[in-house]
Amino acid sequence: QVQLVESGGGLVQPGGSLRLSCAASGSLFSSRAMGWYRQAPGKQRELVALITSSNSTNYADSVKGQFTISRHNAKNTVYLQMNSLKPEDTAVYYCYLALGYWGQGTQVTVSS
Repeated sequence: QVQLVESGGGLVQPGGSLRLSCAASGSLFSSRAMGWYRQAPGKQRELVALITSSNSTNYADSVKGQFTISRHNAKNTVYLQMNSLKPEDTAVYYCYLALGYWGQGTQVTVSS
């Protein structure tokens, strides 16, 4: 049984930073791609960043140079470092493990 547990969300002022973490249970982690998606109110869920098992990364154009995804296989954890946050980054952020596993989501709110 695979479980993904996110943490690190919260309220931050514009220009601030947050680091999201996603801890995975089970033995699939190191051999699978992982990623972060987000869903803002009234919008579809969208890809934010992906990282493969070989640490290749891919980012949405809207977060390139602003967010960094990384993974620590020994800890079964993937991270999303979010800098220079903007109000439009407000969303529920979901951790994803290929293929088809999702976390419960963590709220990120960027507001003054």
